Amino acid sequence: MDGVGAVVLDFYGTLVRMVRPLPPDHRGIFARRGLTPQGELWGDQWAVGPREGEEHSAYSADEVTYTAWERERLRRRARDCGVPREALDGLVDELDRAMKAIRLELFPDVREVLGALRRRGLLVGVCSNWFWNLEECVEEVGLGGAVDVVVGSARAGARKPHPLIYRALLDRCALPPERVLFVGDMWAPDVLGPLDAGMRAVHLHRPDRAVDGPAPPLPAGAARISGLDGLLTGAVVSGVAAGPGGCG
Repeated sequence: MDGVGAVVLDFYGTLVRMVRPLPPDHRGIFARRGLTPQGELWGDQWAVGPREGEEHSAYSADEVTYTAWERERLRRRARDCGVPREALDGLVDELDRAMKAIRLELFPDVREVLGALRRRGLLVGVCSNWFWNLEECVEEVGLGGAVDVVVGSARAGARKPHPLIYRALLDRCALPPERVLFVGDMWAPDVLGPLDAGMRAVHLHRPDRAVDGPAPPLPAGAARISGLDGLLTGAVVSGVAAGPGGCG
């Protein structure tokens, strides 16, 4: 990869996928507590989390502060749905546990490709919108020895595509942005945001992707692959060579 010193990959949808048993559905949690109407008002199970691109550095000073902020968001949403005050604490406890009860497994191409990248002398990183425990999750799926840098939104103080998380990533990589190749399946967080930060970008569009819909047209400085093994081919290099910074 001409001029590239680091390859940084998104986590969920890029390196790992969710497998069964799936997290408990929030409607069942509400129903068991006699709160079925409130559960119907809740909406999407995951929508209560921080928004894409949200900055929250005031709450990212430490794990205690961040997790308290997460729980307060759940609490506010529950109150807005009409949950009685006396039922809030127990409900929030269970919802918080359920949202984080995610079983993950690596995509089949991950180990081989990450190993090949490191053998080429490249720094390998992970940068993801995730809970506070991203480092632990990377270890649990078996990538602790395959990754050099891990940057998660919870600790960085902002979610992709906010510039703050990319600045934190580049500081950790200790490389100029034009020498960092960012790879991921999400369009704004993993392609447009890294390009705006001066990095090169590769859009991962797996056949079994978590994100539905057609792939948008590629902007200058980006390439597209259908599997991580595409990172090991010359096509990716030529596709990103004209990217921001013009390196290579």
